[in-house]
Amino acid sequence: MNNTILIIDDDDMLRRTLARGLRADGFDVITAASAEDGADILGKIVVDAVVLDRMMTGMDGLTFLKNMRAGGDATPVIMLTAMTGPENAIAGLSGGADDYLAKPFQLRELVLRLRRIIRPRVRAAARMPDGLVFADDEFFVTDKNGGHPHVLALSGEEKKLMQHLVSPVGNIAPAAPMVAKRLRSKLNGVLSNIDIITIRGRGYKLIHRSPTTDGNNENGK
Repeated sequence: MNNTILIIDDDDMLRRTLARGLRADGFDVITAASAEDGADILGKIVVDAVVLDRMMTGMDGLTFLKNMRAGGDATPVIMLTAMTGPENAIAGLSGGADDYLAKPFQLRELVLRLRRIIRPRVRAAARMPDGLVFADDEFFVTDKNGGHPHVLALSGEEKKLMQHLVSPVGNIAPAAPMVAKRLRSKLNGVLSNIDIITIRGRGYKLIHRSPTTDGNNENGK
C-alpha cells in the first residue's frame, strides 16, 4: 500500500510540481491550497505525512501545526520555508515539525526525508527531549521562558555521540568514557530533564529525568 501525503501550500505551481513528483515516486498525494483546507482534509482522512508550507495567506503554517499538535494529531510533518537561519528552523521544530526543509530544495531530498519520518512512526514516543533541538547540523538548547535558543557547544566526538543517543532517544551508543563524561557535564549544565547513564558492557543511553531521579546508572556504577 502506498503512503499518502498531504501537501498544504498556497503556491499553485510548487504544489502541483511536488504532487507530480511524489506521485512519480510511488506516493499517493492529496493537496490543499490553504491551512484551512488542510485542516478540513485531516478531519476526514488519515494521511501518513504532511508537507506544510510555513508562510501562507490566511492561517500560516506554524499556527496550523501548533493547532494540529494541540489537538493531539501526531501525523509526521515536514515544514517548507523560504525563511533561513537556525532560529526559524528551531521555531518550526519546536512547534511540532518532524523535519524542516529550506527552499529551494531538490525533490529527491524531500522524498528521502519523507521516507525517514514515515518509517519510524511506531517509535514516535521516543521524541527529542523538551528543550533540545537539532537543526542546521547543530544542537540547540531552547528557553521555555521565550529566550533566544543557543548552540550547545560540542566537539566533533561529542556531537557524534549525541546524534547516536537521540536517533531515537533510547538508543545505546558506544563511546570513549571521557567523551561521554564531557557530554554529560555539558547537558547537565543546561538541561535538568535529561541525563546520560552507563549501560555496562554496551555503552551509554540518554534518559528523561524525573525530579526523583538520582542519576545512578541503570546497571550500577
